[in-house]
Amino acid sequence: MSKKKKKKRAQLPFRINMLFFVVFLLFSVLILQLGVVQILNGEDFQQEIERTNLDTTKIPVPRGKIYDRNGDVIVDNEALYSITYTPPKGVQAEDRLELAETLAEYIKMDDEKTLKGITERNRKEYWYLLNKEEVDERLSAEEKENMSNAEVYQATLERITEDEIQDFSKQELEVIAIKKELDKAYSLTPQIVKNENVTAEEYARIAENLDKLPGINATTDWNRKYPYGSSLTSLLGSITTQEQGIPAEEEANYLSKGYSRNDRVGRSGLEQQYEDLLRGRKEQIQYTTTKNGTLIGSETIVEGERGKDLVLTIDMEFQEEVDKIVQKELQTAITKYPHTNRYLEDALAVVIDPQTGDLLAVSGIHYDRKNGEYEDAAFKTLSDAHEPGSVVKGATVLAGLQSGVITPGQSFYDSPIKIAATPALRSWSTGLGTVNDITALQKSSNVYMGYIALKMMGENRYPYPENAPPSLNDNWRQGFQEMRNYYRQFGLGSSTGIDFPHESTGLEGNIVTPGQLMYNAIGQFDTYTTMQLAQYTATIANDGYRVRPHFLKEVHDPIASQDELGPLYSSVNTEVLNRIQMSDDNIQRVQDGFRQVFQTPNGTAYSNFGNSPYNPAGKTGTAETAVYRDGQKLADTRNLALIGYAPFDEPEIAFAILTPFTGTENNHNIPQQIGKQILETYFDLKEERDRASDEDSEQEETEEEEQE
Repeated sequence: MSKKKKKKRAQLPFRINMLFFVVFLLFSVLILQLGVVQILNGEDFQQEIERTNLDTTKIPVPRGKIYDRNGDVIVDNEALYSITYTPPKGVQAEDRLELAETLAEYIKMDDEKTLKGITERNRKEYWYLLNKEEVDERLSAEEKENMSNAEVYQATLERITEDEIQDFSKQELEVIAIKKELDKAYSLTPQIVKNENVTAEEYARIAENLDKLPGINATTDWNRKYPYGSSLTSLLGSITTQEQGIPAEEEANYLSKGYSRNDRVGRSGLEQQYEDLLRGRKEQIQYTTTKNGTLIGSETIVEGERGKDLVLTIDMEFQEEVDKIVQKELQTAITKYPHTNRYLEDALAVVIDPQTGDLLAVSGIHYDRKNGEYEDAAFKTLSDAHEPGSVVKGATVLAGLQSGVITPGQSFYDSPIKIAATPALRSWSTGLGTVNDITALQKSSNVYMGYIALKMMGENRYPYPENAPPSLNDNWRQGFQEMRNYYRQFGLGSSTGIDFPHESTGLEGNIVTPGQLMYNAIGQFDTYTTMQLAQYTATIANDGYRVRPHFLKEVHDPIASQDELGPLYSSVNTEVLNRIQMSDDNIQRVQDGFRQVFQTPNGTAYSNFGNSPYNPAGKTGTAETAVYRDGQKLADTRNLALIGYAPFDEPEIAFAILTPFTGTENNHNIPQQIGKQILETYFDLKEERDRASDEDSEQEETEEEEQE
């Protein structure tokens, strides 16, 4: 073997030794580092491992306010003390009981309503936690074998006797009441424990002892406040309580929008219609907890912002006056003629700007005969449909003119029409004589409208032979449908498009005989709401343009100030739904007929409006109807109605008034009394405001001159 090979073998062990030495050093360093981590920083690192930053809670914020068109608050938020509970993860029933016992030392939960709300199950669950081992033994292993945990728990509670849960002290009942509220809480979601009648002392005691009350917080909550009392409340709507939370039938929809189950939401009226605007943006707090649920930190990641503020088209000063007028006249009719008006309970009125669709006042007063009280029922202007009587005759005349079955100025002699197997159609007076399209409106001729109906069905005999069957073809029902189609152009029998969760479109009568179309032509067959009648009136006043009625005028972003509106977020523009398919000349003839109703001696409303300085126009209406209960006819009654607008040449307001089920005798014409006072109130208020505005302008000019 050569010397070179011997040298190479000698070097090999040395290299291996060096490699082992390096590996040894590396392991030594690693062991040292692990020692440092374990001994010096082990506790901190362990806590870090156990941290989770994925728990976020959303804190509700106050809803947006609601204002009237003049900037006066209609719906406000009233702050109140609130005690809440935000449960950490992993909390058990025993933990909640212990917390309830501690919390009972700081707050009272002994009011009658709260204690009455304690159920038998609440009592049993409380007794079970105090006597858990004893009660568990009442259920044998064999009984538990085929049961789920929930079934075992239910069966165990059933073994607790009535005697065992009867003799709780008042203090124990308070603990049960508190625990009942704690049990409702979802993980990391604030649950109100008490927010009614929380005293300043209770609030302070809780705030000072939060370290002893895990999950409890002393904060502020809010309730809706109505500065104008009950006026318009049935249209403004309501919100759910936290106990009710989001509606169960819409739970998936609300949860997908970021709601919690115990959030309060609009459940009716405008509160429901504009929930997305009023709800606001919740404050989002991210909680840092250990894996066992111990809270070790929190951070606000989204600042809360209360809901946007709504400005309505309603004029609350005017609204209040309209409510007073409607209630006064309803009350007068009921008290002055109690026997005649024994079924009269409602008076409904809608006042609208015919050019923009702004709803200026919507009033409904209901008389609760059982309690003898008058209450707001403005929602009935949208929900209750009735036969309105002759107020629809403007639409009937326009249908006749536009369809060509009558010509402008065509006359008929007002004599009863008697079709075989149909009640005779006659006018309210036998002395109307010969009438044309305009004077038929002025004098409210039923016969004229009857001939329009017959002609639209194909019956052209005039005068109509008494008791003769109609000489109609098989398509006479098409005439009925054609008239309804004309009516729908005004919104009669169709949706008004109003910004409200629900509205009735009325009911169509079941067509059986041709004679029924004659009665539909005078408003005594199909039914309509007061809101539909108001839109119809506004359409005629607005030269045939049907605009969408609306409550919302503007939306504003919220600001910190409690006394003023924030920046404009959006506004609602006038929306023309359609222009009726009728000529300007024909519309003007109906407008002139409406003017004569109010302003000429033969007009049916002349006695109340003939001397009015506001240049009004409109139409009266009476529908013969009856009251039925359980399928039995109780009495013959009448629906009284009035529609109108003013001034005639440049209409500023249009209105519709309806009082269903008034007496059949001539007494206190409620709609005309209401309509007259509505016009007077509107224009008096306008004059007063214009005068005040002029005085303010003069004052500003004087101050500017003095400064110069």
